[in-house]
Amino acid sequence: MEPPYPAHWEADVVLSDGGTAHLRPIRPADAELLRAFYSRLSDQTIYFRFFGPRPRLSDREIAWFTNVDYDDRVALIATIGTEMVAVVRYDRVKPADHAEVAFLVEDAHQGRGVAAVLMEHLRAAARERGIRTFIADVLPANHRMNMLFRQAGYTARSTFADGVVRLTLDLATTDTAVEVTSAREHRAEARSIQRLLTPESVAVIGASREPGGIGQTVLRNLLAADFTGPVYPVHREVRAVAGVRAYRSVSAIDGDVDLAIVAVPAESVLGVVEECARKGVRGLIVVSSGFGETGEEGGRRQQELVRISRLYGLRVVGPNCLGIANTDPAIRLNATLAATLPGRGRVGFFSQSGALGTALLQRVAQRGMGISTFVSAGNRADVSGNDLLQYWEEDPATEVILLYLESLGNPRKFTRLARRISRTKPIVVVKSQGVPNGHAVSALGLPDTALSSLFAQAGVIRVDDLTQLFDVGQLLAYQPLPDGPRVGIVSNSDALALLAADACLAAGLKPGAPVNLGARAGAEEFGTALAAVLPAVDAAVAIYMPPIPGRADLVAAELVRVANEAGKPVVATFQGELGLPVELRASGEGPARGSIPSYQAPEEAVRALAHVVRHARWRTAPIGTVPEISVNREEARRIVAAAPADTEIDATALLACYGIAVADAPAPGPAVPTVVGMIQDRDFGAVVSFGLGDVAARLLGDHAYRLAPLTVEDAADLVRAVRTAPLLFGEYGYPPVAVPALEDLLVRVGLLADALPEVARLDLDQVLVGEDGVTVLNARAVLRPVVGPRPDGGPRRLG
Repeated sequence: MEPPYPAHWEADVVLSDGGTAHLRPIRPADAELLRAFYSRLSDQTIYFRFFGPRPRLSDREIAWFTNVDYDDRVALIATIGTEMVAVVRYDRVKPADHAEVAFLVEDAHQGRGVAAVLMEHLRAAARERGIRTFIADVLPANHRMNMLFRQAGYTARSTFADGVVRLTLDLATTDTAVEVTSAREHRAEARSIQRLLTPESVAVIGASREPGGIGQTVLRNLLAADFTGPVYPVHREVRAVAGVRAYRSVSAIDGDVDLAIVAVPAESVLGVVEECARKGVRGLIVVSSGFGETGEEGGRRQQELVRISRLYGLRVVGPNCLGIANTDPAIRLNATLAATLPGRGRVGFFSQSGALGTALLQRVAQRGMGISTFVSAGNRADVSGNDLLQYWEEDPATEVILLYLESLGNPRKFTRLARRISRTKPIVVVKSQGVPNGHAVSALGLPDTALSSLFAQAGVIRVDDLTQLFDVGQLLAYQPLPDGPRVGIVSNSDALALLAADACLAAGLKPGAPVNLGARAGAEEFGTALAAVLPAVDAAVAIYMPPIPGRADLVAAELVRVANEAGKPVVATFQGELGLPVELRASGEGPARGSIPSYQAPEEAVRALAHVVRHARWRTAPIGTVPEISVNREEARRIVAAAPADTEIDATALLACYGIAVADAPAPGPAVPTVVGMIQDRDFGAVVSFGLGDVAARLLGDHAYRLAPLTVEDAADLVRAVRTAPLLFGEYGYPPVAVPALEDLLVRVGLLADALPEVARLDLDQVLVGEDGVTVLNARAVLRPVVGPRPDGGPRRLG
């Protein structure tokens, strides 16, 4: 009887050069695959693996290597297309938590990071099977393998005897190991997107002569943008399209093809993908519809599109997408259905909606903002917003990231990436409600208010609509961040100045007394007033709405000059214009940093400024670390293991392991009732929630959320994130209570949530916060078995 096949060990992965591979456990049926793989290895590669010549494997050896029990003996292979390109294995030895490990990577694929990612997945499988230590014997001359083991990030020691280096690796998770894995993931995913956005040649498959056809539209847009490389129309029946020689198939093209744009009927797409793979195409944009958005049959076709593409090492944008664009003068790529493409700018823009993408690009162009790169993911079957974040983090041409999201494929990964990237590059998001048909992911389980809380924890600026997305984006792209909430107001309209001041107060900003210059004020008056106001504030709003035409160009030039000399952000309502008017630009051609964004009304300018002020405050706050607290983790694990699965338990003993006491009765004195909770969310993993326990707060859903584990700063923010938080700080007639004790409780709950994924839900209701401490009156926990890897946990994988 064959041992059960561990299907959950299968994974699609991105390699260090941006290509993809499929990892899976080896099977007895892989005998011929292994034999063919071994026949392609060089003598040196074989020598490094077996410490001697072995030109071929015997039938007995083939059977030994392909028949494993997935426990004491485990082997994982990497495949690209129909071929095996690498294998890694361990064999358990004594003591029982030790295992010997070895690799083989085909020569043609060495240096692509295959061994590193296989090592990550083998380690995860080994730990699942109780292995805690790997032992590897390596020849000193095998520098690549020596380096791989030493740079894995795990605690290692080495000995040398009989001409062999023996490495002993502790598989315990360390901060260094996590950092190494994250860095490799970042480089690989960034490289995979770079390959898509910087092609040297493009094929348009399905480019017919039909006016208004999808393929011809993309082709004409490529040509109109003056793409710097060759463009190859592909059509089976015509000799030329738009005056460019056409080819009957991709394989008939006599040059290399980096990027293929697929615009054929849905039922023909899969065949085209396989043909592109044989040609050596590196990336696909599938603008064709007829996939997941059309129902079950289309959904199966979409899954097969992803499977085949990843099988052959291709990344896919789409299907049912608008396309991609890169305004770099060295590339000039408009591989989209949109004829209007904004000019060169410093904003990276991701939109999941293909239908909405054209309108969004037109809005950006009308404002004069400019973009660096643009991607419309459509059904986002493969390439996602997370992939683009990895690329934009490294892209020097991108300083601000704008995202229109309809779904989140890996929300916990998104928040992890965003929390790091937001420290240097602001991320502004519009997230629609619900998930349209066709998307490769389902709707989130958490309420939308929780999503807003988790975005805030990661430093993401969430706005309500597309207008605000661009309002905030244009300010971030061209003006510096403010140092605080103080706002100066300079205006030639008393009424508009008062509106701006009121908007500041409503948004939590601190407006100074407005400076009203009168209706006839010109460049000199505006320049003098702004120069006088800026030293005492953190940002300024300039309102120029003359009742009769004046020298607007001179006023604008003076505003730009003074603002740049002061080095503080200035926003404007400049004759009701929206975007970056030519007069307010820091350079005469395209807008440069230092250009002043204009808004049609002062309230809109202030609203955008308020978002940026909050972001600047988040960025300057300490990152924080999860505190080291003495807890009894082993006893907590024993309690969880002893309890029946899928059951609800009294959590008193469990909480005691984390230094949290549950009382039989409330302590005497005045106290504020609160509710602390935790859930293991399907998408986000462990999430801690907090809110006040009174009826009004419950009815209003006034709860805030943070990902576990919590830093001290996270716990403090969580307490202050609810609208009713002032009741804890002595306002509205309530006495101030022991907020530090409450924050400590939240940190401990976060540690429990992170360490015990089997605790599916924890409810502390109520928690009384008094002047001297906190009292937990009731605590219940729901336990469930853990199935599969935790969100964004374990080794790298696509999806």
